Amino acid sequence: MLENLEGGGTKTRYSLIRLVNERGQIQRLCQLFGVSKSGYYAWLKRQSIDRDVEDKQVVSKIYTKYKGIYGYRQLQLFLWHDEGVWMNHKKVLRLMQNLGIQSRIRKKRQYRYTTNKAERIAENVFNQNFVAHRPNEKWVTDITQVLIGERWLYLSAVKDLFNNEIVAYAIGEHPNKELVQRTFQKAFRKRKDVTGVVVHSDRGAPYTSHLYHDMLPKVGAQISMSRGGNCYDNASIESFFSSLKTEGLSLYSIRSWKEAQKRMETYIRFYNTKRPQRKLNKLTPVEYRRQFA
Repeated sequence: MLENLEGGGTKTRYSLIRLVNERGQIQRLCQLFGVSKSGYYAWLKRQSIDRDVEDKQVVSKIYTKYKGIYGYRQLQLFLWHDEGVWMNHKKVLRLMQNLGIQSRIRKKRQYRYTTNKAERIAENVFNQNFVAHRPNEKWVTDITQVLIGERWLYLSAVKDLFNNEIVAYAIGEHPNKELVQRTFQKAFRKRKDVTGVVVHSDRGAPYTSHLYHDMLPKVGAQISMSRGGNCYDNASIESFFSSLKTEGLSLYSIRSWKEAQKRMETYIRFYNTKRPQRKLNKLTPVEYRRQFA
């Protein structure tokens, strides 16, 4: 190998030392390749600095692109998905610290539980098993509320656990069975054959209604429900609602229902088509579903 280095420059020799380096062998390797130990370490430091300059630029670019919303773990996924650059999450964190940037702090969520006289309930088929191996195997659904001025806006959504995609949603003034009905009518039109899908919800009034319990079996769907007062039984859809409010709504001063609805619709499209997820092999929900197909 040394014979082949006769015409090679010093940088080439430094590169080979780094390539074959073993702990405690730098001195011997430098002598073998005919370079100084101090020169090698100076070159190595310059390489590290140069790489950090480029890496800081791309981290800063992605951070700015997504308005500083995300922390280092989600930023790591965007670096890969948008730029084709894969960095160790610890390095992303270090570079963010060096740049003096950080994610915006999430607001703590407060849960409020109310009891209602249920018309009809169903057993908990999921038992907190949120793993699905194919599309339309397991869906989760719920309603969340957003305060706009002095009025509440309600979002009903259905999420496919196979790829975490929001299959359908509806927005309205009241968290009632009609809002849920509109949501599922959209979901059934979009996914066509849903025979065998298990749909999980909490025990809220819209989901214990006769309308809901008659509607789902007609398309071959099975109903599953959380245990009373247990938020963890439906944690997957709650996680989406948390991301929606933190990333899609709380950053803006929303003054009207029309603006709030537009923000929700924009974020759901972004979530489905642009936001990569670690559990989906760094793909977006739609990309993951298409890859499966």
